Amino acid sequence: MIKAHILLEDGTIFDADANIEKTVLGELVFNTSMTGYQEILTDASYSSQIVVMTYPLIGNYGINPEFTESKSVKVNGFIIKENSEIEENKKLSDYLTENNVLCLSNIDTRNLTRIIRSSGCHNCLLTTEEIQDKHYKMLEEYFFPKDIVPMVSENKIRKIKTTKTKKSDFALIDLGAKEGIIKCLTNDGSDVTVYPYNTDAETILQGKHDAVILSNGPGNPKDVPTVIETVKCLTGKIRLFGICLGHQILALSLGANTYKMKFGHRGGNHPVINLKTGKVIITSQNHGYAVEENSIPDCLEITYKNINDNTVEGFKHKDLPIEGVQFHPEAGPGPNDASEIFNRWIKTVTKEVTNA
Repeated sequence: MIKAHILLEDGTIFDADANIEKTVLGELVFNTSMTGYQEILTDASYSSQIVVMTYPLIGNYGINPEFTESKSVKVNGFIIKENSEIEENKKLSDYLTENNVLCLSNIDTRNLTRIIRSSGCHNCLLTTEEIQDKHYKMLEEYFFPKDIVPMVSENKIRKIKTTKTKKSDFALIDLGAKEGIIKCLTNDGSDVTVYPYNTDAETILQGKHDAVILSNGPGNPKDVPTVIETVKCLTGKIRLFGICLGHQILALSLGANTYKMKFGHRGGNHPVINLKTGKVIITSQNHGYAVEENSIPDCLEITYKNINDNTVEGFKHKDLPIEGVQFHPEAGPGPNDASEIFNRWIKTVTKEVTNA
């Protein structure tokens, strides 16, 4: 193994082993999922981030092409306690090396996670070089990119046809969309047209879709004002549904505010309560921003809250067909508790199409 180091903003240094020789920078975050590392690695919502896995054994079922959420690995770096190699599938270490992704192992991830929980998400540097003054300067000058959504969004319109009997037609505004969202729609009998993040409302409406979905994605929702304006132009003209970053953008377009959380929600074990029924579901989450509850206008009703910290996890418009959830109803990875929300919404759209 290659010797490596982690340099934190406060000057703390951790020693580790690395798979390749490389130096990378990024925002340091942790994920509490026990499985799903392949989906995490390929989820565009993790772009420009360095992910610490809190579960100590990662890699124990290898790599399966069916579990990717995008065409490439999106994380800037990956930190695990122990790389559990297997023989049945492609090894995690081989997969990361082939994709030129720096992975550090043999490190106290519990201690590193506690630092993040205490001081919040912050930038860090991973390197296989000996720490020098230049590395401190590199870290001091690094900023999370504000143009992260344009970096991960489709750059042209992509149409996906369902292989089943067509029931409905959806537009998906790509802010870094997971393939799992598209699979949920097409498997249910829907055609999907994926639009680049900066597509204007007129173009989307010309597609004569039955509804519009705003996808998940990385970064600060306020860094994509173009999308916020597009949603304002779509409001009242077509049914809207937002997931994760899409949920935050919906809220901003309707007059609410968002803020950066201390260390966010990332993992497959976050309890969320349905405020109408009192039912608690376990959800898959990946976000560092949230909707500010006190800023939510009277036209919106909060539908879900996080049990752990009482943050807003969902809302719907009282008069218009608009709703959003902060968690991932399509899961991948994670529990399937929230799939009923997505399925209900899809069936509602399908019913409207049938009765039209």
